[in-house]
Amino acid sequence: MNSRWSIAQHFEARWWRFYLRNKDIKGYLAWKKQYWEVFLNKTGIVVGQDTRILDAGCGPAGIFILFPEHEVEAVDPLLDNYQREVPFLQQPNFKKTAFVKIPLEQYQTTRPFDLVFCINAINHVADPDVCLGNLRKASAPGGQLVLTVDAHNHAFLKTLFRTFPGDILHPHQMDLKEYLGKIEAAGFAIQKTALLKSHFIFDYHLIIANPVKI
Repeated sequence: MNSRWSIAQHFEARWWRFYLRNKDIKGYLAWKKQYWEVFLNKTGIVVGQDTRILDAGCGPAGIFILFPEHEVEAVDPLLDNYQREVPFLQQPNFKKTAFVKIPLEQYQTTRPFDLVFCINAINHVADPDVCLGNLRKASAPGGQLVLTVDAHNHAFLKTLFRTFPGDILHPHQMDLKEYLGKIEAAGFAIQKTALLKSHFIFDYHLIIANPVKI
């Protein structure tokens, strides 16, 4: 893993620690569930009772919290940090969720998933190409990848942020076209893109893709 990724992981854990330290956990969880329900509605995806789900880069309260009765794997290298800060992860609410503390570059599965979420995570990893390849391997035929990412709007700022750590939490600085190219190169066909939030430097995009036959 490269040094920029290691630094980003350090500050990611620190950011969540300060963000969560004064939170009412029950209130935070209720708010987060509502947030994910709105997000899922925006995707237009209907999750069946038997849908097998991967939450890649899940963070402390990822979209896995919507699916306590589904077979889910939640993957994040900082899970130990999150579980210290968020007590509800210790509770049996998620008895069907398998938490996997591992970088996404090292993740493998022998049972592909019908639905793969990678929410605001692909620009946090050390190697996006390897991670997207692993997500492709983890996708069942006919499955769906649901990915979101902050993408640069201005080439000058993108170059500046690549040179200097102006965005220390994100080791990778790309525009939407570059992200789409990497997703397609990993073996996905883009089904849908949508602008979720617009800001001067970054726009926050939803990308839904399907695995292509290998």
